[in-house]
Amino acid sequence: MHHFDFLGKGKYFVPISIVLVLISWILLIPGVRGLNLGIDFTGGTEFTVDFDEPVSTADVRSVLAGIPSPTDLSKSVIQDVSGKNRKVITTQLDVEENHDTIERIETTLKDKFAVNEISRKSIGQQVSKELTEKGWQAILLALVVILIYVSWRFRLRYAVGAVTAVIHDVSIALGIFALFRIDINLPTIAAFLTIIGYSLNDTIVIFDRIRENMKLNRKGSIFDIINKSVNQSLSRTLNTSFTTFIPVVILFLFGGSVLRGFSVALLVGVVVGTYSSMYIANPILYAWTLKTAKAKKH
Repeated sequence: MHHFDFLGKGKYFVPISIVLVLISWILLIPGVRGLNLGIDFTGGTEFTVDFDEPVSTADVRSVLAGIPSPTDLSKSVIQDVSGKNRKVITTQLDVEENHDTIERIETTLKDKFAVNEISRKSIGQQVSKELTEKGWQAILLALVVILIYVSWRFRLRYAVGAVTAVIHDVSIALGIFALFRIDINLPTIAAFLTIIGYSLNDTIVIFDRIRENMKLNRKGSIFDIINKSVNQSLSRTLNTSFTTFIPVVILFLFGGSVLRGFSVALLVGVVVGTYSSMYIANPILYAWTLKTAKAKKH
């Protein structure tokens, strides 16, 4: 088994992570970059289109992409209605502010396809606001439950390390979304919750090994025990990350624009989650343990 000094390298990686998190938080400020909220959170217009014959989603998206619009219509959500030649197209266009564009969409669809009927309705911003609040509430609730569970299952110092690593991962992922103006929608929130679970899973595996080694070697140095535990878990961590990374890359390349945000969040989550489980959670656990040991001596 190779023995890498993960904890010793923490003095270089922890400051880098702090800088990256601070930059991410700055990018989240609306006046700097801010998050680009998608259809689910901004409201818009929903078209229900009944076609005379089956039409592919790719053809509809291609036609929408060619229509001049203040927003990128190629990113519209297009859903099929089972058993009918019907598609539900959701755009970010506000009915009152983009009336001409909405009329242009309906006219173009009728010109390009054999359309039986088109109806539309406005998606209110109140509903979108509630979705936004519930999305962030879900993430915050997940963090609180993690803190409580890990504190009960291990100790508070383990819980703080795990939650800090998760906040680190989500912050950097959000910073990347703000930097590249990637849409945030409901699937993206699901991806962020997945990042939380993935990052926590890696961290807990290492923590469990640390606790096991501490029982086996009660007089050993906590520095050596943590390093040994990370090295023992390294093969499992890298194998899990790599096998997860492959399908996510394929999803990113071939999933299309609608799933782009979801796949980007997972890509970032896999990479940063693996990194933080080794270089963020463990240094916090180590520093807290040393502080507790010094307090007991005094």
